[in-house]
Amino acid sequence: MAYFIQQLLNGLTLGTIYALVAIGYTMVYGIIGMINFAHGEVYMIGAFIALIAFLGATVHGGFGIGGGLVAALVVTALFTGLWGWSIERIAYRPLRGAPKLAPLISAIGMSIILQNFVQLAQGARVKTLPPLFEGGIVVMRDDTFTVTFSWQQMGIIGITLALMTGLTLIIARTPFGRAQRACEQDPKMAALLGINVDRVISATFVIGAVLASIAGLMVTVYYGVIDFYIGFLAGVKAFTAAVLGGIGSLPGALLGGLAIGVIEALWSAYFSIEYKDVAVFTVLVLVLLLRPTGILGRTEVEKI
Repeated sequence: MAYFIQQLLNGLTLGTIYALVAIGYTMVYGIIGMINFAHGEVYMIGAFIALIAFLGATVHGGFGIGGGLVAALVVTALFTGLWGWSIERIAYRPLRGAPKLAPLISAIGMSIILQNFVQLAQGARVKTLPPLFEGGIVVMRDDTFTVTFSWQQMGIIGITLALMTGLTLIIARTPFGRAQRACEQDPKMAALLGINVDRVISATFVIGAVLASIAGLMVTVYYGVIDFYIGFLAGVKAFTAAVLGGIGSLPGALLGGLAIGVIEALWSAYFSIEYKDVAVFTVLVLVLLLRPTGILGRTEVEKI
């Protein structure tokens, strides 16, 4: 039981990271009906910028660990948000009126460009970061195993829940949120009513990129190992989480991310770790076959 609870905590922590990335998929899909397949690479770029900014702040800037993390967070959010804005302007906006296959191919091309750009700029070797925080709270203990809820895990889960709550309030209660929901329902009518649709879509890409960058910072601190390829698998798993929860639904993105994280952690603990990705993608296939709208998504009949 103790081992199971520890893996459950590990899965919930991993799932919150997937949830932050999945929000970007679900927001972009909700407003323009497209899947941004370059979003995983935005997460990867966020991880690299976070590592560079943290090392620059602590080694050369004289900051402590706390100050270095804050500096890394600000720098990462700023530059990764700019990447998200650039992707929308370059890969999506010129093709907004084109058939849906065109922006899909453009997004895949942008993903390959970003991945190879980071490989050339930073090298193909993995980048490491020593553990920054040690210790935590002992949840339970038995004869052979001790369950520990680490400070890093608490921070990751707490930050994710705070960001989800804040984003939900922004979308539900602010003028920007109302404009975003109007563009999602009918962009032409929203434009006739004076809403700058292009600006709303660009802001949506930026918000998704910033959340992905925070996930990149957290995964860098939590695991301490990154490379130029982490965006592909994390992006596909976050997309699976968005589909599982109900793409277009923010609570669905959180629920799907937690489910995928727990499935991956438990599979790695009790079965072969080499096939943990197979388990996740099997979930995606089953969801697409049995309930394509996801857990919290509504079918057309339910909408009526």
